[in-house]
Amino acid sequence: MNEPLRAEPASDLTYFAFAASAPSPASLATSAAAFAARDLPEVLAGRYLIERLLGVGGMGAVYRARDLLREQFGDPEPYVALKTLSDEFNEYPDAHALLYTEFALTTRLSHRHVVRLFGFDVDAISQRAFITLELLKGPTLDQLLSERPAGLAWDELCEIAVPLIEALAYSHSRGVIHGDIKPSNVILAEDGLRLFDYGLGQALEGVLKNLPRLSRNRFKAWTTRYAAPELLDGGEPSEASDVYALGCLLYELASGTHPFRRLSAKQAKAMELDKELACPANLTQGWPTLRAALAFDIHQRTASTTHLLNIFRRPAPSRLQRWFGRAHG
Repeated sequence: MNEPLRAEPASDLTYFAFAASAPSPASLATSAAAFAARDLPEVLAGRYLIERLLGVGGMGAVYRARDLLREQFGDPEPYVALKTLSDEFNEYPDAHALLYTEFALTTRLSHRHVVRLFGFDVDAISQRAFITLELLKGPTLDQLLSERPAGLAWDELCEIAVPLIEALAYSHSRGVIHGDIKPSNVILAEDGLRLFDYGLGQALEGVLKNLPRLSRNRFKAWTTRYAAPELLDGGEPSEASDVYALGCLLYELASGTHPFRRLSAKQAKAMELDKELACPANLTQGWPTLRAALAFDIHQRTASTTHLLNIFRRPAPSRLQRWFGRAHG
């Protein structure tokens, strides 16, 4: 009935080289060759000069490009990131609508911790649709996790958790589901954290009614180890599915390890791994809330972005307060 899930790229990176200083994994070279789009001209729309491939993901590729118009008017920083679909997805008759949906959703978000998009266009010669967006520099959270296998200390965890949850909560308040929360879709840019890649996003019911609603049975690029069970069963993205993915990421930041051994929710549920979950050592408070965010059953996933934000906005209890709580709890 439903098509099988797409294989994930080995590096699990979507916009990998937004982090300009990041070393490319060996697998990126193979992926890059696959995304050396045969129909992609050197200059798109007579304006954007492609300089180099930055990274690849399940559906598309991102390039560093020079905006020749901005350069012509003397802009000292005429560089942008440019996202286009892979050859495989570009062959779909509604491929342009797929990319435009991402553009339409993200441009309705104006938040300091959400990536800024500049424009959507279609190159007349190659008929390639593309999005231009801000070019960010800094490590993604998967790179940070690779350097911090024991997880982040409480203060560091809060510095990342608060802006990330704020970005997602704001998206939901604007009627936009992200759809693919994972470490490689969060970057620690020079001027602050950014949540990006709304390519699997969707508007909440009743919002943006005239926007094309594409069949998710055809576009299945969920990152399975962060996808809520209902998504893997063919359900629609929702605030609850975003909360599940966020819970996995927060747990990983606190402990250094994925809550379910990097397995899909369906596999983890079959193995009853939720019964083995323990509070990460670096999480000083709020474990019941985070645990609720990781519930396999959507009806038991009672945690919200507001609940999660309250955990990390509160100062950590002192050692004496923690002792007193244990002694008299």
